[in-house]
Amino acid sequence: MPHRHITFFHIGVIVILVCVGLFSITIGSSSIYKPSAMAKIASSQNGLSLDSDTPAVMEELTQHISTPENVRGIYMTAWVSGTSNLRNKVIDLIDTSPGINAVIIDIKDDTGKISFQIDNPLIEQYGSTTNKISDIQNLIKILHDKNIYVIGRIAVFQDTFLAPQLPQFAVQKSDGSVWRDRKKLAWFDAGSHEVWDYVATIAEESYEIGFDEINLDYVRFPSDGDVKSMKFPISEGKEYSSVLGDFFSYMSSRLRFEKKIPLSADVFGMTTTNHDDLGIGQVLENIVPYVDYIAPMIYPSHYPATFHGYSKPAEVPYEIITIATKGAIKRLQAMEEPVSKLRPWLQDFNLGATYDVTKVNAQMKALADLGIASWMMWDPSNTYTTDAYYTTLDNINSSIQSVPILYVKPEPTTQPTQTESVDTNNNGTQSVIQ
Repeated sequence: MPHRHITFFHIGVIVILVCVGLFSITIGSSSIYKPSAMAKIASSQNGLSLDSDTPAVMEELTQHISTPENVRGIYMTAWVSGTSNLRNKVIDLIDTSPGINAVIIDIKDDTGKISFQIDNPLIEQYGSTTNKISDIQNLIKILHDKNIYVIGRIAVFQDTFLAPQLPQFAVQKSDGSVWRDRKKLAWFDAGSHEVWDYVATIAEESYEIGFDEINLDYVRFPSDGDVKSMKFPISEGKEYSSVLGDFFSYMSSRLRFEKKIPLSADVFGMTTTNHDDLGIGQVLENIVPYVDYIAPMIYPSHYPATFHGYSKPAEVPYEIITIATKGAIKRLQAMEEPVSKLRPWLQDFNLGATYDVTKVNAQMKALADLGIASWMMWDPSNTYTTDAYYTTLDNINSSIQSVPILYVKPEPTTQPTQTESVDTNNNGTQSVIQ
């Protein structure tokens, strides 16, 4: 009889365990998800074995570097980023230079193609991903191990790959076909909310992979070609600057406030001195409140021969950078925005003049003399004037330290209210290169 009681007891225990197991499996089916490759890399570094069925909190495993107080970065194309022997040269320059601490890498480049695979159905349905950077997680780990801040650049509305596939969201001709600029490139209508969602999804997925900041480029209306023949299926009749203001408001809310993703935006250099929208929708006052950093492309070579009386602006980089930056500082101060938001793009490529050590350093010095300690350097060929980042950067840094930084970046607290926008005639003087 005692044995019989023991048997029933055991049976009862087994039944309870089975029920608990079935219950846990049911709960697990909704709470356990497949970890990303980044999560697997992070777990292997900690001596853990993480297979596809193992519970994981991806947010805790994706590592990010906090935004440095002063960011000095250089651009690296997707092709260079995906080729070890080429990217190693750029990484070595960043790693050994006394001042460079960041790199800007294409997530979605000017063609519309994404540089690496992203596991998301919205993105996968369009076939826009490539394997230009087949080891993106490994590359970011290499950069993070060297304490290099990784900025991901997204070309937003210029998209020759996808816009022709979605003509209902593209800039069109009067007959409804896809409009193209003078380089035969296609563009999305900047007012398309579907495109906004697509871009935001790319940004979110890239941040989960390990990018530390998202940089938005080509956030504008087209400026080249037969612009009079352009038709906008969504933005027709609306002020360009108002459309872009709405876009930045959306991206700020979704990325900065919901996801806590640092956000920067590239704008034409002449936005710092012009108060119209340059015919492309870019007005600083409509953009700055919605980003953490504003990056005017103040390349001296891109200014017209009449700019402030200089017949060859590319030959006088210190003067051009000074004028452009003073304009930006004045505008940000008038908005009561921190001047530390200013992070201009500078020039290290030959156009209008040969950009040697002297000219590259002159641009850095112009910023330093105005108390601006952050910049990003653009060279589309990634063949940087290396001596410019070794021989005199210490002196430039000393100059920066002697001028107090005007503001420290505040944490965003509330989503700003949409500002009044302005829209005027076209001025496409800065359409070269970027």
